[in-house]
Amino acid sequence: RAAGLPRCGPRRARAIISAARCTGARGARGLPLNAFIVEDNPAIRQSLSEALAELAGIASRGHAGRVRGAIDWLTDPANDWDLAVVDLLLEDGGNGLDVLRAVRSRRPGRKVLVLTATANRHVRELCLQLGCDGVFDKSMQTEALLEWCAALAADRLPPLP
Repeated sequence: RAAGLPRCGPRRARAIISAARCTGARGARGLPLNAFIVEDNPAIRQSLSEALAELAGIASRGHAGRVRGAIDWLTDPANDWDLAVVDLLLEDGGNGLDVLRAVRSRRPGRKVLVLTATANRHVRELCLQLGCDGVFDKSMQTEALLEWCAALAADRLPPLP
């Protein structure tokens, strides 16, 4: 299992992998989905990238641990991405809310999820107001995030946590 991420039960993991493989984990355009990860912890970033690839067939196109790097990459029209996973507490005291503000008017079909250790009710409401598609708690909802991503890759409407 990817270090730093909770283990899915064997039945759930098979269901996620099966759902992603049924469609070849391709999005509405028939191409593999691409993700960008905004996370300051290298171990979590690597684990999330591996889990997205293994369980949902989603390729990680890049990552950033700082707000400026994330905004620059995500708003560059030359970069193709379908999904951004954003942590709220970033390097140098950066705040992922600034990333959410920057991608609020993103191209239709692009999804933004928040994966954070600070997912209380107020934070969830604020993130949703800033246009994210879902907020997940790192300590308790990583499996739910991966299920959401597998559903997205399988072109199903993902459930919100």
